[in-house]
Amino acid sequence: MSQKISIEEMLRASTIQGIHTVYKSGELSVSEVTKFFLDSIEQYNSRLNAVMSINPEALSIANAQHQQLQSSLAMGPLFGIPILVKDNIETRELPTTAGSLALASNETKKDADVVQRLRAAGAIILGKSNLSEWANFRSSRSSSGWSAIGGQARNPYDLSRSTSGSSSGSGAGVAALLAIAALGTETNGSIIGPATLNGLVGLKPNISLVSQDGMVPISHSQDTAGPMTRSILDAAILLNVMACSEDTQDYQGALDKSALQDKRIGIVRSFCGFHEGVD
Repeated sequence: MSQKISIEEMLRASTIQGIHTVYKSGELSVSEVTKFFLDSIEQYNSRLNAVMSINPEALSIANAQHQQLQSSLAMGPLFGIPILVKDNIETRELPTTAGSLALASNETKKDADVVQRLRAAGAIILGKSNLSEWANFRSSRSSSGWSAIGGQARNPYDLSRSTSGSSSGSGAGVAALLAIAALGTETNGSIIGPATLNGLVGLKPNISLVSQDGMVPISHSQDTAGPMTRSILDAAILLNVMACSEDTQDYQGALDKSALQDKRIGIVRSFCGFHEGVD
């Protein structure tokens, strides 16, 4: 078995905490994990159009973290975790385009508040993810997941199927293992939709919980950034880091495996009857 396949299998099965365990054991380094994702983007993104741009500093940051780990095993909650950021959220190394040619050179040289929080927790910003241009707020008949800069994002489970939007690249990127996790943004369904169609956990926080600073807006009364991950635990870890409200609780600590015991699940029957496969 090749090293790349073994790394892929390990990462696909791992949570953020599991990756930290691997780092501490020395089984994999931050540099190796980051390079795996960069190589995966190079190999698969031409078919998926999930990633808009790559952070040129990603590998050097990973190398620095690897050296840091040699002297101390202390880790922030997102230490060495490669994360994609939807391209309507500012990052200092890359332009923030909202998918539009009009903003192709929009290099603000600063981080959104939520990105600052990710970095402070040790996250490696891997790059910017594709999206529905202007978060799809441009036409009543625009294609979900398409942008002029990034092209049409495609669902990794079936390239002919929709990723949904507008956080299309974030959804496809995490599902295809191009990153451990991603940030999406939502006005109305733009995190939840892509999470659903790409088999992920997506969460839209209350708008007072996560700062809107540094985001290309549609609606200041509705827009917010949220986590997109492959597990509920990872979503809770990200939300702990992202939250800026004084009322923040420990979302990771609040997870309870028995929380759904004796609960009733509601089904909206009016959504059924359109396609037997969906039903």
